[in-house]
Amino acid sequence: MQKVAVIGLGSMGMGIAQSCLRGGLQTHGFDTRPEAVERFAVEGGAPGTLDEVAGAIDTAIIVVLNAQQTEAVLTSLAPQMKAGASVIACVTMPPEFARTMAALCAEHELNYLDAPISGGSIKAAAGQLSIMASGAPEAFAATEPVLDAISEKVFHLGDAPGAGSAMKAVNQLLAGVHIATMAEAMTFGISQGIEPETFMEVIPNCAGSSWMLENRGPHIVNGDYTPHSQINIWPKDLGIVLEIAKAAGFPAPITSVALERYMEAVKMGLGTEDDAAVAKVYAEDADLKLPGTS
Repeated sequence: MQKVAVIGLGSMGMGIAQSCLRGGLQTHGFDTRPEAVERFAVEGGAPGTLDEVAGAIDTAIIVVLNAQQTEAVLTSLAPQMKAGASVIACVTMPPEFARTMAALCAEHELNYLDAPISGGSIKAAAGQLSIMASGAPEAFAATEPVLDAISEKVFHLGDAPGAGSAMKAVNQLLAGVHIATMAEAMTFGISQGIEPETFMEVIPNCAGSSWMLENRGPHIVNGDYTPHSQINIWPKDLGIVLEIAKAAGFPAPITSVALERYMEAVKMGLGTEDDAAVAKVYAEDADLKLPGTS
């Protein structure tokens, strides 16, 4: 039985940890929030502090917020792990940073898989994530039981760390822009007398639809902004996209405009709401009323 540590029990990490348990893996869960750790322990999480179990785990899955937190975790954890153990890094980060983390792990004879994830909290909990992964063949082989437990599809994007993070940046460009565009289209429809319910009845059956529209649109229709993916994610992720684009000399004007919308949402105090709440920015600008708002 593989021993796994999931570091970061947010909406994605908790689902990943639960999927590891269902997959028959001995799973430890760690988070800065004691209530998250306690919840996972009640569900069957293995006991012990990270320092106590670090030397025994076979795979560490890093699902923290950003690259800086990933570095902090690995700087402390990697020296404690046994040679030949593995790290699966799921955080969205610049490709060059992924290569730096891989080098840090190599210093301690650890396998490193650059493995950003996609699918949202519901698919994480169901073990149906898509994983955009790159790393040495031995890293894929060593982590196969874990990948099987948490994913529906693993894309092998090469032997060199960084390729997975590059693909995730492409995905996040599209995802972030699609959510903002969905919000713009739905509020534009309201301005033309089209009710959100009618919008969601018609557009998913037309060429203008997208996965993000079909997934996030109902949140606006229901006036329910319980966060499955927070607004706060997008200034970070689209900021990474633009950082990579700038380094490549690549103009990304549509991404820049979408980022401005999310940053405005944060200024409005919407950062911890579901990312569909970016629609409130458009509604505020046009003096429109969304479902469930006063």
